[in-house]
Amino acid sequence: MPGKFGVPPVKAARGLLASWVAVRGVFGGSVGDTGTTSFLDQGRTEPTPEPTLSPPRGLRRFLTKDPQESDLSRRRFRLRGGPARTVFTTAETSYVFGFNAVMSREIEKVEDLPEEQRPFGYEGAAAGCTLLDLLTLTRGRRLHELLAGPAQHHRHAAYLGAGRAYALLRLRPLWGARRAHPLLRWLAVDGFGFQWSLSRADRMIGERTMPDLLTRAHCAVFDQGLGRLLWYHDCASPDDVAARIGEYPPSRRADLWSGVGFAAAYTGGAEPDELWWLTEHAGADGFRAHLAQGCAFAVAARLRSGTLPEDMAHAVQILTGAEPDEAAAWTDRALIALGHEAHTHEDFQSWQTQTRRSWTRRHRY
Repeated sequence: MPGKFGVPPVKAARGLLASWVAVRGVFGGSVGDTGTTSFLDQGRTEPTPEPTLSPPRGLRRFLTKDPQESDLSRRRFRLRGGPARTVFTTAETSYVFGFNAVMSREIEKVEDLPEEQRPFGYEGAAAGCTLLDLLTLTRGRRLHELLAGPAQHHRHAAYLGAGRAYALLRLRPLWGARRAHPLLRWLAVDGFGFQWSLSRADRMIGERTMPDLLTRAHCAVFDQGLGRLLWYHDCASPDDVAARIGEYPPSRRADLWSGVGFAAAYTGGAEPDELWWLTEHAGADGFRAHLAQGCAFAVAARLRSGTLPEDMAHAVQILTGAEPDEAAAWTDRALIALGHEAHTHEDFQSWQTQTRRSWTRRHRY
């Protein structure tokens, strides 16, 4: 019997699974010649100790990610000394662990990760749940159960992870998703932008292209995910990140700076003096408010997840010029002002715009 999209469900699921296996080496495998810059450091970073998982069974064992995916030395990203490389590798290690925890049916083990790494773990878990939902045409059932249960305090991270799963399967963001939060669902497009650009850095960063899968309404949020990826790609170097953004058309830079602001606070990796330079670069480019807005969204997400890491608290003070609670309150007030019916791309943009206005009013005098 044909499914909702005119294809028998079993046949459609088999087709998606076949496409996943065929492209796994490109989008989710362990080989990662995906960047545009040369290595500055060829050494390997020791992975962060983590809980162990049981071997997955059945078809899930073919979907399990290679832990080496988190090793940035396997990608042509700009690597440098300092904490950035360890920070990024640890974050991606937690993401891969969360993804594999889903495949091993042991999502509860994400809670065994260090508290500051759990958001990345649930990002990976959401990616795993969404991937299985898409392959089995279950309309977001697993993702919904994750959001209603273990990841209820990590909703921002979970929606970012859901978007990464769509990118892994080359599907339009939110295709087939059900029960998604009407406004936070746009974060899945951000996650899609991050993963799509991670897997195709030569085109997304080197050639500055935009995937045909996206509508015009999706492109701005996609660029926020791309901005987060630029922070990883240039290893949290403010000079290199700013130079990279300067290569894009002015119409795209605002969202790129917003994504950088989110990653600089949420993931970290930069020293305090480098964050000060980052604010100078954003201001010189005319997008200081966008950098602060991205940071405000990051701190709001982190505060809902639990304790705010000390280095993130310091980053927020530099990037926004406000205490973390105040910066998070900007996003809360803007969200409340939108009302319960907010769901469109315009509403999501308004949420960000009102947050930027709060930052502007604070720094007007």
